[in-house]
Order: sequence, then C-alpha cells, then structure tokens
Amino acid sequence: MNPQGERRTVNQVLALAPDSASCTAGGRLATPGAWSGTGARPDVVWGECAGGAGRTYRTAVDLTDPDGPGCVCGCPSRKAPCEHALGLLLLWAAGDGPVRPAEGPPPWVAEWLERRGRRADTPVSAPRPSSPPGAADRRAAERARRIAEGAGELERRLVDLVHGGLAGSGGGAREEWDRAAARMVDAQAPGLAARLRDVAAAPASGADWASRLLEECALLHTLNRAYARVDRLPNGLAATVRSRVGITVDSAALRASTPAVRDDWLVLSQDDTSDDGALITRRIRLHGTRTGRSALLLSYGAAGRAPELALPVGLSLDADLHFHPAAVPLRAVLGTRHADPAPVAVPPPGVGVEAALAAYGAAVRDDPWLEAWPVVLDGVVPVPDPGLGRRLADAAGEAALVVDTGRTDEAGWWRLVAVSGGEPVRVFGECGHRGFAPLAVWGPELTPLRR
Repeated sequence: MNPQGERRTVNQVLALAPDSASCTAGGRLATPGAWSGTGARPDVVWGECAGGAGRTYRTAVDLTDPDGPGCVCGCPSRKAPCEHALGLLLLWAAGDGPVRPAEGPPPWVAEWLERRGRRADTPVSAPRPSSPPGAADRRAAERARRIAEGAGELERRLVDLVHGGLAGSGGGAREEWDRAAARMVDAQAPGLAARLRDVAAAPASGADWASRLLEECALLHTLNRAYARVDRLPNGLAATVRSRVGITVDSAALRASTPAVRDDWLVLSQDDTSDDGALITRRIRLHGTRTGRSALLLSYGAAGRAPELALPVGLSLDADLHFHPAAVPLRAVLGTRHADPAPVAVPPPGVGVEAALAAYGAAVRDDPWLEAWPVVLDGVVPVPDPGLGRRLADAAGEAALVVDTGRTDEAGWWRLVAVSGGEPVRVFGECGHRGFAPLAVWGPELTPLRR
C-alpha cells in the first residue's frame, strides 16, 4: 500500500468539485510552486497556498469523512471544497513528490482535527469509519430528488423562453443562463449545467443562431422530460439519461459491477484538450479486433501535467474493458492488461459513406444527446471543394460527408489530402451533427496509422 494510504486519482478529485469553474481554478493551483508546508497522512492532507497581496491560505482536507472530504481553508470562498482544497488534492494525487508523507500534522491542522472530534494522533493504520447502513442509498435518493427539482425548474424556464419567442428575446441574457447553470450545479446535475452553457453560447454563434438555440433547447427539454420518467425507461436508456444529467459511476465500482470485455483493442487515436490550460482531458479511442466494438477511454491531468493513461496509437492491447451502462455503450474504463501492446498488421475494416451515416443515425436514435459516433470510412477521397466545402467522398463521387472544420485544423486537413494523393484512403473519425472529424488515416497502401 502507498505510505499515505489509498491515494485518490485525478478523476476522483475532480468529481468532488462543486462546479466546472472550481475544476479550472483548482487545476491552476495544483502546482508545487504555489504551496509550502505540505504533508499527508492516510487520514489528512494539508498545505499553505500563496495568495494575492502576500496572503497565505492554510488548507487541510480530512480524508476519513464518509460523506466526502471535510475541508478547512482560510480563503473567503463559500464553495465546498474550495479551489485551494481541490488544488491541494490534485497535487497530492500527482504522487509523493509534491506532497510527501508525514508522521504528524502541524499544530493548526491538529487543532482543526480536534474541533472535528478527531484526535490528531490517530494511528496511521486506523481504519476509516464506514457509513451507517443505508447511508449511501439515502444520499443517492436525496441527490435524485435535488436533480428532479432542478430539472423541473429548468423546464419552466424553457417553456417561458419558447412562449416568449426565441428570436425576439435574443436568447436571454447570458448572466441569466449562467445563474441557471450554477443552480443545476447546486442541484448536483453537472450534465444539465453543461447543456445550459451550450444554450447560453448559441446566441453568439453567428448567423442562424435562433435555429441552433431551438435545437439546444429541444435537447435540454427532452433530457428533462426523460429524467422525470427515468424509473419507467428501459435499463439502457435510463442509464444514458442518468449519465447525461451528470450521475456517473466510479471506475472502481464499474470494474466490480460490470462484466469484462476482453479483446485485442486497436488504439485508433489519442488526443488531448485543455480547459484554459488548467485541466487536460485525454480521449483514447479503441476498436476491438474480435468483437468489432468501439470504446472511448477518458483520462484527466491537472495543472498542465499529462494524464496518467497513455496508449500507443497504432498498436493493439490485449486487455479487459468495462463499459459504462448506456443505451449505446461507448465509454469504458481499462481493466486487466493481459499482454504488452503489439503491432497490428491489418487495419480495422471500414464502411462506405452511406453505411457510416446509417450507423450514426442508429446511435442517435438510441441516445438523442450523443455528440459523435466513431466510424471507419473506407474508399473515400478528401475533396477540397470551394463551393461545397471540405468533404470526404466515396470513389464514385455519389455520396460524401462534410468535414467538421471546427474539429479539423488546416494542417490536419492538408495532411489527409497529402496521404491520399487523390486516391481512396481509409479514415477513422467521428460522425457528428456538424460533420465528420477525421482522427487517423491509412494511405492507399494501408500503411500504419497516421495523424
């Protein structure tokens, strides 16, 4: 066991954040230079964070609280945990370097533990208190009630907006949408909050913004109504609805509760996106060479550090995956690895444009809130048409997919054109409502994956 006991992962720490702004702010503070006097035991983590105007914020986190980590901080924030507590936990999650094990906490931490009814000299080996029987069920029921209230409140807001006329209202003031999103965070529905931010951004999205606003409102309305009837939905759809409003399953619990899907998983792509440079999200897309299943792995890194999970693109990994419950299971967590990654001689099979669109349509039918669906296109040619835009057309030129220029940069597009040289290629990417986003390509001679 780690000398500090069971260390939380970055994903587990971020799950504690009260809202996305706290994730961003906490990520910025997860740097060793911002902290001094740090230390940790299996039951408590502490440190002092440098603030503006020479201020120092003493921060400590009690890891034994069964209802979530109790925190103390000298900052004025009313959020729990505050950004300093999140930053400290993210720093601790990074490893023993920034926050090292210590035998005893400083006096200010000991006094805080005493006030919480705990002795500061609690043995390192002392077990953590467990929740009383039924406590987890009560917390889940309370959260479900809060989400239902938030969804009902949001539904009334959408009705008022539509009845008043979307175009005439200008889509509503941005600060009103931000307050509504904050209300959904308070209701423990971060998925609804994220969709509200999409609604808020629609009026500033350029021409035809009212149509896009209506689309976002319709998706949000559908999700609200689905959650109101979630107990009466089929299991797969109910799981999808819960995940879309923000109720997720912990990775460890998922591994313990869902069957493993073993396959030789071909790593098709890996890319990172950054949230204001504070939080890095890594998306790894896989294809099962025996089952034919697609999978998406997510991993996170704070304060500019790369996420822990990294898999070599173009190689195959004999491993178990555990899929999150959903109407169309796609997101998964990595389980047991049975062998080291190995080269793959044959790329995954591809389909034509029409079959790709049919697969995307079937996925959206089962999950209306789906952003994108992975497909491998075969026999397509990149066409930079000045009139119709960038497209991937089949060899006969009878069907084509519009390229999502929002997710495909200039350099990536022209690399794809260069690999093709006017000849049909096999391309892996994602179909979405804004078009197809290419992520990897095999040349006419079916060479290894290229980005």
